[in-house]
Amino acid sequence: MPAYLIIGNIFSLLSAICIAVSVIKKNKKDFMYWQIGDPLFGIAACIALSAYAALVISVFCLIRNILSYKGKLTKNITYILLIINVAIGLYVNNLGIIGLFPIIASASYTIFMYTTKNEQQMRWALVSNLLLWFIHNFYVQAYPSAVACVVLTGWTFVQIYQNRGRYK
Repeated sequence: MPAYLIIGNIFSLLSAICIAVSVIKKNKKDFMYWQIGDPLFGIAACIALSAYAALVISVFCLIRNILSYKGKLTKNITYILLIINVAIGLYVNNLGIIGLFPIIASASYTIFMYTTKNEQQMRWALVSNLLLWFIHNFYVQAYPSAVACVVLTGWTFVQIYQNRGRYK
């Protein structure tokens, strides 16, 4: 196995661990702390695996999560970062259609966060986000992150099922 693939998967595993730990945190501050580790290790994985559009998305997520952790993330800042992120992501995309998946996932989820307060709709948006990331991660051979996407998608489906009818 090539060294870049081993290194990429080590960082992918660390990213997956951070996202998994964040899911079980009870307060937003702890949640966001672990959400900072996810893109931080994701950036290193993307560099090792030559996934440049996903690298740009991960940088955007890192900045967004740090600002959120510090309580300084506004809707306007988010949209400005998103526009810059999409433009740079499209420019550096080296994986064709697969490289668009992280851009679409991030952009649609970010926009959706500000257009709905319905938790069930947010869960469905998260499922679509995770599925796009799963395809991308599997393609670039970031297997720990791909597995994390599958697990989180399953967990989100459980949450959708348990909360059906609650939000109309």
